[in-house]
Amino acid sequence: MNIEKIKKIDSVDSAIEYLFTQIPQSDALNKALEYSKEAHVGQFRKSGEPYIVHPILVAAIVSSITNDEAMAISALLHDVVEDTHISSDEIERLFGKDVAHLVEGLTKIDSIRDSELISSSSNERLVVSALSFRKMLLASIKDVRVLVVKLCDRFHNMLTLDALPAQKQKRIAEETLVVYSPIAHRLGISFLKNLLEDLSFLYLFKEERRHIDSYLETNYHAIEMKLDEFKESINKVLVQNGFCEDDFEILSRVKHKYSIYLKMQRKGVGIEEVLDLLAIRILTEDAVKCYKILGLIHLNFQPLSSRFKDYIAVPKDNGYRTIHTTVFYNTAIFEVQIRTYDMHKTAELGVAAHWKYKSGGNNSIKLDWLHNLEHQNESVEEFYDLIKNDLYSEDISVFSPTGEAFTLPRGAVVLDFAYAVHTHVGNNAKSALINKTKASLINELHNGDIVKIEVGESSVTRCSWIDAVKTSKAKTNMKYKCNARIRDINSKSSVSIVATAMNLNASRVKEWLDNSGCEKIYSIATDIEHFREVINKYTADINRNSRFKRFLSRHRFKIKRYTFGDIEVYSTSHVSDIVFDYCCHPKNGDEIMAFFEKGKAHVHHKMCSSASKKLENREPMLFVKWKKLNRYNYNMIVSLHSGVGTLAEFLKHLAKLKIDINQIELGKNRSETTKYCEIGFESKEADINLLRAKIDQKIKIIHLIRTDDAYK
Repeated sequence: MNIEKIKKIDSVDSAIEYLFTQIPQSDALNKALEYSKEAHVGQFRKSGEPYIVHPILVAAIVSSITNDEAMAISALLHDVVEDTHISSDEIERLFGKDVAHLVEGLTKIDSIRDSELISSSSNERLVVSALSFRKMLLASIKDVRVLVVKLCDRFHNMLTLDALPAQKQKRIAEETLVVYSPIAHRLGISFLKNLLEDLSFLYLFKEERRHIDSYLETNYHAIEMKLDEFKESINKVLVQNGFCEDDFEILSRVKHKYSIYLKMQRKGVGIEEVLDLLAIRILTEDAVKCYKILGLIHLNFQPLSSRFKDYIAVPKDNGYRTIHTTVFYNTAIFEVQIRTYDMHKTAELGVAAHWKYKSGGNNSIKLDWLHNLEHQNESVEEFYDLIKNDLYSEDISVFSPTGEAFTLPRGAVVLDFAYAVHTHVGNNAKSALINKTKASLINELHNGDIVKIEVGESSVTRCSWIDAVKTSKAKTNMKYKCNARIRDINSKSSVSIVATAMNLNASRVKEWLDNSGCEKIYSIATDIEHFREVINKYTADINRNSRFKRFLSRHRFKIKRYTFGDIEVYSTSHVSDIVFDYCCHPKNGDEIMAFFEKGKAHVHHKMCSSASKKLENREPMLFVKWKKLNRYNYNMIVSLHSGVGTLAEFLKHLAKLKIDINQIELGKNRSETTKYCEIGFESKEADINLLRAKIDQKIKIIHLIRTDDAYK
């Protein structure tokens, strides 16, 4: 699919010509094309082009994803029932049940949208009603093909959004980001998800988009050189270790722009601190070769310990299968994705990658999980804890420009050296030279390197780089600064939470908190009992002053608890719902805060810059926290010795640990003397490392992960 070419097409003839480069001509397609042209005759878009150009190009986009002719025909006809006098019965008579079924589904989406979404003239935020619309949409569409065609329709609308007024551009972009992009993600159509997000980003966050564009343009040649050099190194390693060049293909990419922005928001960092900005993808023939390639990469390039994910062994819900790892190379950090060609097709096209077609039959595709896709955020990622922090125990010696020697663990980076020199140098490190060559602060150091640190006037908080450093001094100081930043946010939040609860001015509440001897103001935002105590104390203090008695009474400040999924909200006012705003997408366990808008709690990540502006403006806030789960779900694979009573002894040990087994599968052969046993279970123990240690006393654990979905 040629996006730039699609954007330039504005005539009927050129649109038809492009359509038939994507799908072969047929009598049915030609019939639908002529029918749609006649139905839309005399209709024009805001840009001035004939309206028929739009459905033709939507059909072309659909055809670039799948060769399902019924979908292409329904794309050509998708606005016919909605915009003209033509009925669904006539569509069925002329084009058959399958096409009529798809067109009816597309018309239904439009009718749901009209009834569920707030008017474009309203000042109310679209995100609230858009979330409701998405839930209804996912619950009501039985054939996933309808969603795919609608996504392509929305994609073309986004490509031509320039013709609309600015206010409408923003509202359609917001709707795309909140409704359509997450649906594309859930269906696994990653290329469409990324395009929809980046197009929406262009209209919603123009300043932030310009900043990212500017950085990427300024550093374009440096980025391309780094990617090419790393690809060449990977190629050399694989060929030297028995791979033929025909056995694999190496692709490179820069993280898409909205994804960069989200990472900056979640981590509270600048673009230069986004660890997986640069990435390569290695495609090969089968899964076994994927693991061989992974081994060679880890043996030749130092991996970043906490960023290894194996979605081949544990695929995502939408069928996504790929190994992810992150490694250091020269002056940069690279994300490496390893997958088969077949997995690559699934990752790009999702549910559309493996549809089976029957000539003349009903091609309706149904997915059992479609009704459950009601939540905005993706599941908590499942990590393998395969690489230990002490893997690289050998030391290296590096030197300051004056010749002073510093001993660091192998794999240490420039920031480790900076903190080894002095805490102030680490906190205020701005840039570095290694052997008189400019280098990143997370560049890996080698034995004998001479390192010079340039120190800035102010200290920098680098929360996302904590995993990059190796020394405990660097980690401890960086965590301290991050915790201090969170504490400052909590202190400001606490004032706003109390002020909102009592319907008072924030500055007045701040003055009282400062003068009342209230300890640990910052903990009001995280400790519900402290919050209650402060409300009661303030009420008592005010009621002692007779001037305020007529305004205040104890019953007004009764704090109620509201539960929405895994979120608890505490408020003196009624809270009808929670909304996860699209600017930061916090996940279960992230530091969160909530703003009170029109009866709803809008939840943000504490590092989100949008939330920071709201915090500084002292917008109304609510006490919010993740609900403490009583039990946690795990999946485990252990290695059992073949023998009478071995399994019984192990299960007896699990019973002593009060582990409740949900599922067990025995007999995955490993050898004649041992076999694998896979167990799904629940435990009250939240600490996976502590649980592993308890179980490990009796049996060898091959694999142990938490399987809880943050939003179920």
